[in-house]
Amino acid sequence: MSVFDARWMPQSQLRYACADRSLYSWLSDNSSLTQRLIEHCSGKFEVRVRDQRWKAPLLSESRLLGLRAGEYAMVREVELLCNGIPHVYARTLIPKSSLTGRASHLQGLGSKPLGALLFSDPTTRRSAIEYARLLAGHRLYQWAMSSMREMESELWGRRTLFCYAGKPLLVNEIFLPAISEHQQR
Repeated sequence: MSVFDARWMPQSQLRYACADRSLYSWLSDNSSLTQRLIEHCSGKFEVRVRDQRWKAPLLSESRLLGLRAGEYAMVREVELLCNGIPHVYARTLIPKSSLTGRASHLQGLGSKPLGALLFSDPTTRRSAIEYARLLAGHRLYQWAMSSMREMESELWGRRTLFCYAGKPLLVNEIFLPAISEHQQR
């Protein structure tokens, strides 16, 4: 298994890199992905927790969060499902220093959607938003596709650095094949 990270780009480059207009609309939408998926599902939306534990972030994740080499973060990996079908793989990284005070409850979210919490709090701020085309050798691709039966040649994702309760957390959202398939129906 390869461990290399994707090449992340700003939205100005995404416009030229992502030819799928439907997928581009998902990637570039700055509103709550959770809310948009709920509306998109026209049925049952749910969050399935795959894993949550202390792990080493990818190097680029550590840099965005300002973590020292070897420093772990709470990593929460979930799938966002529409009618039982995974549409998005999300990987959230929360440094230990961010799990204090008002933000301490973030480690106990369970199957509650993080997006609903972030977007309902008027003090939440978004800073860095980056986009990437993920290929089979990228770790995020491998993690996102680990529960899928059929492999895709590529996936697209975005990551956002949020400031919640004055503390940083990083959210990676990887759009799975079902999101485009659902749109085409």
